[in-house]
Amino acid sequence: MKKILMVLTSVSELGDTGKKTGYNVAEAAHPWKVFKDSGHFVDFASIQGGKPPRDEVDSQDPIQVAFTEDEATRAGLYNTARVDVVDPGQYDAVFLVGGHGTMWDFPDSEGLQNLVASVYDAGGVVGAVCHGPAGLVNVDLADGFRLVGGREVAAFTNDEEVAAGMDKVIPFFLADRLKEQGAIHVFADVFTEKVAVSERLVTGQNPASAAGVAKEMEKLLAEVIHQEKAEEQHEAEALRAEKDAKKEAKKAAAAGTEH
Repeated sequence: MKKILMVLTSVSELGDTGKKTGYNVAEAAHPWKVFKDSGHFVDFASIQGGKPPRDEVDSQDPIQVAFTEDEATRAGLYNTARVDVVDPGQYDAVFLVGGHGTMWDFPDSEGLQNLVASVYDAGGVVGAVCHGPAGLVNVDLADGFRLVGGREVAAFTNDEEVAAGMDKVIPFFLADRLKEQGAIHVFADVFTEKVAVSERLVTGQNPASAAGVAKEMEKLLAEVIHQEKAEEQHEAEALRAEKDAKKEAKKAAAAGTEH
């Protein structure tokens, strides 16, 4: 069992339009189900802490309904921790949930940048979907390189912004900003699933990609678990061999004194 932190936006309005926004419920719910079904512990944080705003819930999607009705999840979302006070060492993975609000508060959050970099530098897995990759912008790793530099990254595309009627509302085009920072932007047709895996960074293009990102993260976490078990077994065998050697040495010593 691993600990996964899901990070949400704290922005409740789309720029100066007066229109409500928040985290995308589908992009939180579907990965949450993948993680929970795999037996992992899921925790929540947001940029400002407290109860994060959310977009509309699709009542026809049973996974979204289950997410919003789950008691542990509701408790976790009622008062999320601020990202800048979260201890990165507690988590094996971090997942950046999308929603247009992220475009305003994810890129310039030093707390989020430090959290993402710390988890990745420690060998953890970083995932993001749709507008969630806005939280990968400006993330510098311990080696001095940008996290997205030279890595394949999927995110909401310019064409999808136009199709959603958001191209004149957003502060910048996310795909363009990622490319400016050295990312290799990969994409599929508008609103179709696309997931990119680049080492321990997993990204998805849009809501349709949310579960796929979580599944690829789960594969990476399973590899970590397998490696940890192999190391534990190796340590146990080494300890057993050491104990056996001591026993044999005692027997040999006892046999020597008898003669």
